Amino acid sequence: MSEKDKSLDFDIDQLIRENAQAVADYENSENVENQQQDLQDRQALRRVAGLSTELQDVTDAEYRQLRLEKVVLVGVWTEGTAQDADNSLKELAALAETAGSEVMEGLIQRRDKPDSATFIGSGKVKEVREAVIATGADTVVCDGELSPAQLRTLEQKVKVKVIDRTALILDIFAQHAKSREGKAQVELAQMSYMLPRLRGWGDSLSRQAGGIGGRGPGETKIETDRRRINDKMAKLRREIKEMKTSRDTKRSERRRNNIPSVAIAGYTNAGKSSLLNHLTGAGVLVENALFATLDPTVRKTQTPDGRIYTLVDTVGFVRHLPHQLVEAFKSTLEEVSEADLIVHLVDGSHPDPMEQIRAVREVIDEIGGGEIMEIIAINKADIAKPEVVMELLRKESNAYAISARTGYGVDTLVKAIEAALPKPKVEIKAVIPFNRGDLVSAVHERGEIISEEYLPEGTKLHAMVDGALARKIELL
Repeated sequence: MSEKDKSLDFDIDQLIRENAQAVADYENSENVENQQQDLQDRQALRRVAGLSTELQDVTDAEYRQLRLEKVVLVGVWTEGTAQDADNSLKELAALAETAGSEVMEGLIQRRDKPDSATFIGSGKVKEVREAVIATGADTVVCDGELSPAQLRTLEQKVKVKVIDRTALILDIFAQHAKSREGKAQVELAQMSYMLPRLRGWGDSLSRQAGGIGGRGPGETKIETDRRRINDKMAKLRREIKEMKTSRDTKRSERRRNNIPSVAIAGYTNAGKSSLLNHLTGAGVLVENALFATLDPTVRKTQTPDGRIYTLVDTVGFVRHLPHQLVEAFKSTLEEVSEADLIVHLVDGSHPDPMEQIRAVREVIDEIGGGEIMEIIAINKADIAKPEVVMELLRKESNAYAISARTGYGVDTLVKAIEAALPKPKVEIKAVIPFNRGDLVSAVHERGEIISEEYLPEGTKLHAMVDGALARKIELL
């Protein structure tokens, strides 16, 4: 290659680097504005006071939009302590407020198991009806998943709309989904939930087809609705499968280049997006609300010696996460189940952080990530009770106290993450010519440098690398 060609190559490389830097600077400047815009969009989705939510008979498939204004919460305490039951109802209140409603009152009944007809006992049903009348509430929210029969019977008794915990979480997801994949996943979960809960006018709305062989009772309206929903669900599954291919391709490319993946998982509102922003400047929306972030965000970072790895911010978990959501979000949750390391973020200021840990581990086990190495990060240590943080540190062997807001303890956590990354297994000792700087760069990004020395004939490296990179160096 002539000196002119080399100079031309250098100029092109320089232009590419300058262009990449300009794009990065522009994106960083846009992050604050984008976050503010996201928050404004999110607030615009809040419920508008004055909308009527009284029950109306419908003849079409019943996709009732949850227009919550004033709600009464109802819980059944079947196990655990009174504090556990109280915490559960407080979490339901936070979910209802995230959906845009105003919580008027909360009632808990102690029972061995929920009533098969009305979820709560007949006496408590009357009490709920009285609370609805006294507060002017338009919706009753039950802390559990109700059967279709329980929903219908309870609505008839309290004379206002009744929804359960699952419907409430699905509504929050529908508000917060932004990407095409996220919206499709939420729609599929909603349809899976609504399918057995369809209502109609029964046989009186049967349809007849014309002509010989077409007369008779025909297909009822609710059967038509059910068929249409099944067709729509099949279409959504196909679309999600196609979108999953793109995610799988990106993940396999990272695997091919032996780039380790670290998933930040945890209970909703534990501070996962705040931690990712602190570590990488990702500019992910941060809001003090449940399920503020649904779409996973993957960001590249590197160790002090130049080794690259990715950090993934995932959807938050919650107690009794609806199985419809776990099924619909399977492609998204695979970012956790296929990670090399899970940073399990815990809200240290929560009244019961151990219950959060249990709930998150239950979901991780369900999606096949139970065997992956885990680091516990106790977030919000700046506002948590010191005795609670100390208890968590004693109970969890691989735990660190941090504050994503102030930066306290984050450096120690990063060192723990880097130490836990999978190590390359092939040892190399080689002198790489200066004209093969690409290989030196690859060793820094994908390997672990033991020693590095510059000689007249090239760069002398002693490092641990993966097998594919070791073969490339051997062929020099």
